[in-house]
Amino acid sequence: MRDMIEPQPTQKIGKMKKLRRTLSESFSRIALKKDENTIEEICVTKMSTRNCHGMDSVIKPLDTIPEDKKVKVQRTHSSFDPFEKAANQVKRVHSENNACISFKSASVGKESPKVRRHSSPSSPTSPKFGKADSYEKLEKLGEGSYATVYKGKSKVNGKLVALKIIRLQEEEGTPFTAIREASLLKGLKHANIVLLHDIIHTKETLTLVFEYVHTDLCQYMDKHPGGLHPENVKLFLFQLLRGLSYIHQGHILHRDLKPQNLLIGDTGELKLADFGLARAKSVPSHTYSNEVVTLWYRPPDVLLGSTEYSTCLDMWGVGCIFVEMIQGVAAFPGMKDIQDQLERIFLILGTPNEDTWPGVHSLPHFKPDRFTQYGPKNLRQAWNKLSYVNHAEDLASKLLQCFPKNRLSAQAALNHDYFSDLPPRLWELSDMSSIFTVPNVKLQPEAGESMRVFGKNNSFCKSLSNSKH
Repeated sequence: MRDMIEPQPTQKIGKMKKLRRTLSESFSRIALKKDENTIEEICVTKMSTRNCHGMDSVIKPLDTIPEDKKVKVQRTHSSFDPFEKAANQVKRVHSENNACISFKSASVGKESPKVRRHSSPSSPTSPKFGKADSYEKLEKLGEGSYATVYKGKSKVNGKLVALKIIRLQEEEGTPFTAIREASLLKGLKHANIVLLHDIIHTKETLTLVFEYVHTDLCQYMDKHPGGLHPENVKLFLFQLLRGLSYIHQGHILHRDLKPQNLLIGDTGELKLADFGLARAKSVPSHTYSNEVVTLWYRPPDVLLGSTEYSTCLDMWGVGCIFVEMIQGVAAFPGMKDIQDQLERIFLILGTPNEDTWPGVHSLPHFKPDRFTQYGPKNLRQAWNKLSYVNHAEDLASKLLQCFPKNRLSAQAALNHDYFSDLPPRLWELSDMSSIFTVPNVKLQPEAGESMRVFGKNNSFCKSLSNSKH
């Protein structure tokens, strides 16, 4: 009998060793699997979401497990069993791993809160801002070396837009001028500055989504040769100065003022556009490139090589555009080169010297023997239509000053007597209010037409596509 009972403890010890070995192997496999999932678990357990107070609150993986799936460890008063505890630990580790994997799988394809901010929770497949497929291309409006512009329609709100699609070259990355334009326009909110609706960045393109505006000042003047209606000139100039005053007060220069970059809406609202060459201005003046502003609208200080300038750079362009709207021809249409452009300017305003322009002899490209010596003329001798409108010649002469510091500022120009017959309410408008919200302020019919008609061809968009972005 003793011989028959003796083997039992031995068998029991063998079974216990076998069980320990089995558990040890299980723990080894779990540890290995846990090592393989280390990055996954860290990513999941550290994922956070932004709460309403702007603080990061951690989402714990176990919080995503339904109550009926959670493993509950029974705590009893029974004797301590190490093998039962080990088994429960195995279950808990497996459960946690499964929870992490399930959480990650459920998270795949979800968008960040920033991307989803425009969509409705009840319609997850609805179009969203910031997505290329949120806009429908209707027709191509222009194409250049750097960008293509389309007329488009937003699928989010149904509004017409202008899609400026900038092609990105892999070796060059995103053009800095495009980044500059986008960053500046995002912060500019004014009735006389084109509105940037959206920015879409993909590997191949950068798309700037603008409000759609029917035409530009260049096209408008082409349709009405010989000069515009004097009252329309006044309203266009007032809006141009209003927009410039706004950006200049924010220490921003446009640097590329020309009729192609001034949009005209169907009610006559003028908007500054194409801020690819614009930049924030430091105080005092910083050194910038002198290769800015189209030749006809480029001031003499920049033509002579000056790279230190301020808001007076834009004001020369305002004077040129003002004369062109009244007279019907460009003020200084240089046909050859910078030398020819300067000669045309000096022919009317006089060849500068140290008395009329302190410091002109120190400019890189000023060589007195290279220029014919001209005396200054009255502007009406060159542009006779300035004499037809009260105070027009005086305003033009204060804008077209060779010495940069003598040019009128945008804010000072708004208070010039030339605008004295406009309704006083125009100076009280908020930034986002159009001047056409004031009673009796409207464009007049141009010569030979009873109503203004805008064509479908948008030369503004063509100029956008040719801008160096």
